[in-house]
Amino acid sequence: MGKIYRLEYVQVINTSLDEAWSFFSGAENLQRITPSYMRFDVTSPQTGKPVYAGQIITYKVRPVLGIPLRWMTEITHVKEGVYFIDEQRRGPYKLWHHQHHFEVVADGVKMTDIVHYEIPFGILGQFARRLFVKKQLDDIFEYRKQQVNELFK
Repeated sequence: MGKIYRLEYVQVINTSLDEAWSFFSGAENLQRITPSYMRFDVTSPQTGKPVYAGQIITYKVRPVLGIPLRWMTEITHVKEGVYFIDEQRRGPYKLWHHQHHFEVVADGVKMTDIVHYEIPFGILGQFARRLFVKKQLDDIFEYRKQQVNELFK
């Protein structure tokens, strides 16, 4: 097994818990908070229903040189208004486990993303991580933070 990396991003959002939960648990909103260069498309049908354990969500994303990659995640755990977890079933990572936590605080809602991931392809994957993958993930979450601040002014 290769090295598993952990990232954590925290943001306080000027909104209610209900609004934050509704927005972030809807896959249809992911495109709005993902950089346009990734050409992120949710390809699974959206039901408009609340997120639920067992839900499968498929995407097409172009993270490197515009090359399309298919990605499938499963929502594995949900505690409404508190957290949900998505795990990659198919996609660019050897492991992708993403926790989304929500907590009411004085200024709104504290959202914490915790991502554990593993890169495939052994030493080549580790080189790619050092070269661009880690920076790209940081940039994506920074972009999300900026977009969320704009959406929830």
